[in-house]
Amino acid sequence: MHQPEIKRAIVLAGGGARGAYEAGVLSYLLEDLPRELGRPIDFDIVCGTSVGAIHAAFLAATADVEEGRGHALKEIWERLRVDEIFQFGLRDFLRIPKRMIGVRRVARRLHEGQRPDRLYGLLDTQPLERLVLDSIPWRGIRRNLRNDRLEAVCIATTQIATGHAVIFVEQKERALPDWANQDSVRMQPIRLSPMHALASAAIPMLFPAVRLGSRYYADGGLRLNTPLAPAVRLGANRVLVIGTGTKDVANINEELAQQRTEGFGNPMFLAGKVLNALMLSPVDADLARLRLINRFIDNASQTYGDDFLARVNATAATTEDHRPMQKIHDLVVRPSEDLGVLAGQLLANSRDQFSLSPFLRLVMRMLGSGAEARESDLLSYLLFDHAYSRPLIDLGYRDAMAQRDELAAFFSDDPL
Repeated sequence: MHQPEIKRAIVLAGGGARGAYEAGVLSYLLEDLPRELGRPIDFDIVCGTSVGAIHAAFLAATADVEEGRGHALKEIWERLRVDEIFQFGLRDFLRIPKRMIGVRRVARRLHEGQRPDRLYGLLDTQPLERLVLDSIPWRGIRRNLRNDRLEAVCIATTQIATGHAVIFVEQKERALPDWANQDSVRMQPIRLSPMHALASAAIPMLFPAVRLGSRYYADGGLRLNTPLAPAVRLGANRVLVIGTGTKDVANINEELAQQRTEGFGNPMFLAGKVLNALMLSPVDADLARLRLINRFIDNASQTYGDDFLARVNATAATTEDHRPMQKIHDLVVRPSEDLGVLAGQLLANSRDQFSLSPFLRLVMRMLGSGAEARESDLLSYLLFDHAYSRPLIDLGYRDAMAQRDELAAFFSDDPL
């Protein structure tokens, strides 16, 4: 049977400060795995949401750098200090009521046809924005696409007006496949800029939404936290997914389930769980569909012959919806430990390591010292600090290394 050309994609999930875990996985992929394999690794398609969008832009912009980019990414995370990222002082806290009233003023400006660059957000994100601008050589994206270092870069956002997922795509050629926009996930060709990544990372209410053109966009994780669909639509047949949520969230023990129920009376604890529900997309359902299609193709090929798929695609090419079918192999790397629990344990045991901003000190006080404080989901998204980043980087590195054989097969040219 004819083997299709291998087209590899990496899909990077969102998760705010949880992105340090992705940096750990990427440090293994970009530095250690190539040495073990004796050759560099590459991706044809790079997709990301939120902090994963920032990582996707970094990968695309540095695709021509053969050594050191994994270390460079890790060092960015290891230099973070939460008091420098969130410059939210007592004066800012006292101004919250005034800022809430100011939302009405923004609404009036919008009604009058004015379009501010940002919509309301509780936190000042300028330090994070400067980090994104300074850490990524943005011109490298276009250069690497032009030089065929990769085929496409996708950044997922949520359009506020419609609630639809909008995927901004930069390719060497601007045209997208005819089937790219068949449902509420819309793919839009564009030349990517830092503003697209910042829009993708704009956690609602906490970070201000970003205006792109005449419309506003927020965190892509609201609709598509693990943007698998764009990679599939662009023709990837090997997809590496890096997640920031554990797999078996439903299989928790009774003691932890009881603690969580008791914690729902704490607004900060509940906010973390709501953020989880919004941000951690059910990627397992998407993967299950991929694997179901793979099994169908295998079974049909055994029943009707090895040329079954080629005949089906030839027929489909004559129809209006001529999206070809193919087998898509996936590999998933995700945390072997709960990152919310890790944040809670770190704060409980090593609180003196942090120079926390007044905002995060307020969050911690509201979390209290009960069982709910030992599982700090909300802080796991906001704790942009080396004391939290370093253990997440280490965990990501270990989890990737534990899947060394699967990763080696993924990057080989042999059939899977």
